[in-house]
Amino acid sequence: MNNFQRAYAISNAHVGRDFEEKAYQFFASRGIKLQKDLLVPVGVASLRKMRTFDLGNESEKILVECKLHKWTFGENVPSAKITVWNESMYYFHLAPEGYRKIFFVLRDHSPKRNITLAEHYIKNYGHLIPGDVEIVEYKYGKHIGKRHLGTRASDTST
Repeated sequence: MNNFQRAYAISNAHVGRDFEEKAYQFFASRGIKLQKDLLVPVGVASLRKMRTFDLGNESEKILVECKLHKWTFGENVPSAKITVWNESMYYFHLAPEGYRKIFFVLRDHSPKRNITLAEHYIKNYGHLIPGDVEIVEYKYGKHIGKRHLGTRASDTST
C-alpha cells in the first residue's frame, strides 16, 4: 500500500469504481437511466476527440463525472484533487451543447472549516464552473444529494 491509497481499499481504482456504482444507483433510484463509460466528442470549434465520461445517457443527453475526493487528514485543501475537478469542468465546457452535465462528488464536510469540499470548490473556483453544470454532493447511507447549479446552491433530492 502507498501513502495515497485509502487504508480500507484494495486500490484507489476499486474505490472509484464503487463510487461510480453508487452514483449509478443514486440516479437509477430517481428514474434516470445511465450507462457506464459514455463516449462523447469534445473539443474546441470543429476539432473534436472522443472522451469517456464516467456515466451518461446519449439519448437523454446526460453526462456525469464522479469524484470521490476528501479533505486531507489535517483538513487542508487537497490541491491535486482540485486540479482534477478543474479538468472535469473544462471537459464539461468542451462537451456538446444540449447535454445535462452533472458533477457527482462525495459530500465531505470539514468541521475545522465548517464547509464541504464542494462548497469550498464553488466558493474558490466558481469562475471555472460552466453555468449549466450541476454539482451533486452524495452522502453515504442516506442516498441524498445537495445540488448546486453553477454557483447557485439549492438543497434537493435530485
